[in-house]
Amino acid sequence: MRRTLRVAAYAVVVRNGQILLARSPDGAGGHEWVLPGGGMEHGEDPYDTVRRELMEETGYRIDVTGLLGIDSSRRTFTHRRRRQEDHQGLRLVYEGLITGGELRPETNGSTDLAAWHDLGAMSGLTKVGLVDVGLELWLERPVTGRVAKTGTQG
Repeated sequence: MRRTLRVAAYAVVVRNGQILLARSPDGAGGHEWVLPGGGMEHGEDPYDTVRRELMEETGYRIDVTGLLGIDSSRRTFTHRRRRQEDHQGLRLVYEGLITGGELRPETNGSTDLAAWHDLGAMSGLTKVGLVDVGLELWLERPVTGRVAKTGTQG
């Protein structure tokens, strides 16, 4: 079984009761909202990753104001060549503050829209689980830098 690891950095950016999210195709013809951010390039610092990715996906420049925490996920799936893959994702979640730029969609990237969403409307939004993890880290600010996962220990 092939093992893969992806390290990525994301930002929780909240302003005036709204959170900044990017929209990504879900692979089934629909869309889901994601935290702006993405994969680290080899040799890149995660701090630089989150700033670069947020600019690419939203048009905004940010200052990173803190590290909220780290989320780790692991799943096994069959790759398109029928090869089993054991994939781990390590996601660093930062807090960011808009310092410039203008809201715009990404061009030829992994997302197609960026928008502000009311924090009170999160339950009705089609989104990936990392959005909820990021919001919980932002709200709770656990000293461990991680949120408890339902159905798991630790």
